[in-house]
Amino acid sequence: MAWNEPENNGGDKDPWGGGGRRGGGDQGPPDIDKVIKNLSKKFNSLFGGSGGGSSSGRSVPGGGGLSGGLIAAVAVVVAVIWGFMGFYIVDAAERGVVLRFGKVLDSIVQPGLHWNPPIIDDVTLVNILALNTQTYVARSMLTTDENIIDISVTVQFRVDDPVNYVIAVASPLGSLDNAAESAVRHVIGGNSMDQILTTGRDRVAADVQERLQGYMDVYNTGIVISQVNVIDAQPPDAVRAAFDDVIRAREDEERVQNEALQYSNRIIPEARGEAQQQMEQANAYKEESIARAIGDASRFEQLLVEYELAPEVTRQRLYIDSLEDVMTSSSKILIDVEGGNNMLYLPLDQMIQRGGSTASGTAQELRDLANRIAPYLSAPSGTNAVDRSRLTTSGRGAR
Repeated sequence: MAWNEPENNGGDKDPWGGGGRRGGGDQGPPDIDKVIKNLSKKFNSLFGGSGGGSSSGRSVPGGGGLSGGLIAAVAVVVAVIWGFMGFYIVDAAERGVVLRFGKVLDSIVQPGLHWNPPIIDDVTLVNILALNTQTYVARSMLTTDENIIDISVTVQFRVDDPVNYVIAVASPLGSLDNAAESAVRHVIGGNSMDQILTTGRDRVAADVQERLQGYMDVYNTGIVISQVNVIDAQPPDAVRAAFDDVIRAREDEERVQNEALQYSNRIIPEARGEAQQQMEQANAYKEESIARAIGDASRFEQLLVEYELAPEVTRQRLYIDSLEDVMTSSSKILIDVEGGNNMLYLPLDQMIQRGGSTASGTAQELRDLANRIAPYLSAPSGTNAVDRSRLTTSGRGAR
């Protein structure tokens, strides 16, 4: 007998877990409501619900089967969305800090694609390579000489420890602002206004950076101060004109000092060079004098030997050499008279010395004198002697 054929008692083997046949022995379609009810029971059992139904086994119209399936579908969708929300990407310049129920995990999230359960884990991404800048403009502060100055500074920093940056303080940037103002006030209070406005800016910036880094280390913020710059430092408006005059006067003083230093750097090497040159010349003159003296002594010794061999000849030779030296070094003019054997000698060197004239004046006098005596030199030899009274000249050097 087939499983779905009716038995003797008129029942049937319904594959849907049958109750009695509907309408007598007619074979009908499966009960859809009962199938939905069974499925809803299974889902309710999964989510902690009761799978009760009517005692007669028949489905109750409008029951909880349809609502249970909808809840299951919604739960699956929510689970999928929750899973996708856990994916995140960490850039190359970033590091991630994970808080699980408020507790920091030991490992720092490195760059790449990661997943953490949403709601359970709280991930904070921190850029550790970016150079951040905080600017503090026109802060009025008191100097050590009890003057008020308006100063503006910039602080450049980066994050070195992302864990401390996230959990050590509630507001890292707020702590940085407060610490920066405190450090600037401390350093400004230890310097005079004149130093801050003129030559002490670099030292002020270095002191502020050192003190601010100390504050950040004490607070354990994970921040490293890269650089502090003093971008502006001005006195109050009421006294700014007077300070400008002082600064200009100081600049003039520095300019004069620089010019004097430049002149000193130029003239000192020249003086040293001239001194060295004179020393070299003195040494050369010394060597020359010594060599000349040695040569003269050697020549005298040689002449002494010759003089001992031939005294008269050597004496005449020495006389002629001495006369040649004297005549060579003296100024003279020898005039040959035409047709005669006499030569007229003019002691022009003595005339020049007595007149004290310059070189140009001496040359002119020589030309004038030559023109005046030229007619007498061309006279015939048979005539009377030259009238010496006519040779008397006027002016300097005449005799």
